[in-house]
Amino acid sequence: MRTKDGKRGVDVPENLEGRVALVTGASKGIGSAITSRLIASGASVIAHYGGDKAGAELATKGAGADQAIVIGADLAAPNGYSSLWQQAEAWKGRVDIFVANAAVMPEASLEDSEEDWLDAFDRALQVNVRSTALLIRRAVNHFLEMGGGTIIGMTSWAAQQGSGNPRLSGYAASKAPIAALLKTVARAYGKSGIFAYLIAPGIVRTAMSENSAKSMGGEEVITARLAMGEWVPPEEIAELTAFLASGKNRHLSGATFDVNGATYIR
Repeated sequence: MRTKDGKRGVDVPENLEGRVALVTGASKGIGSAITSRLIASGASVIAHYGGDKAGAELATKGAGADQAIVIGADLAAPNGYSSLWQQAEAWKGRVDIFVANAAVMPEASLEDSEEDWLDAFDRALQVNVRSTALLIRRAVNHFLEMGGGTIIGMTSWAAQQGSGNPRLSGYAASKAPIAALLKTVARAYGKSGIFAYLIAPGIVRTAMSENSAKSMGGEEVITARLAMGEWVPPEEIAELTAFLASGKNRHLSGATFDVNGATYIR
């Protein structure tokens, strides 16, 4: 929030009191920022982690046991999604907001061996597509029983323009299917009170992006290509997520929000 003189003021969190949110991939980067923001907004949050329990606990730091719970589940495993949803739903008896954020970014070039490329491709599909799609299915059916709900999916600008990193062809391919799925959810279930939104970040200041930058010549090379000359702070993604979760503008359902500092405009 900015004051009348244009300076950055104190952020006023959206009011999400009484609502229960499941955030996948809550231990790092965007997921960690979203988890902290939703808690500050009053939501009860289920913070999912794959292997970094300490990271998820840090994201929920300061929240009481009644406001946040940390749940581990391996979304790379065939039935990891099912265990996660069952535990999440059991905590408060319902889920109102599902933030589909968890993703992996395995690197392999099309010029690498077929075995190496297929391994990276399959891992990206398992976590970024299959497990996420099955969680979305669970969420939709749950929301139909509960009378409505909100799904916010993290896609990527790579889903629209492809990746600038040839070693991320599998990752780019894996980000498009969920975008199509959530647009379908928005169109098919809006009358049932189910709303779906997509956030398509550019280069966000996360450990995953920092690691990827190493194979593209380093951070300075990546930053020089950005229109604003800076990476997107995860907190900006978190603020947008809290706004969409608030339901203040339901008619944005189905929309994709590009957050990339004007580097990619469509």
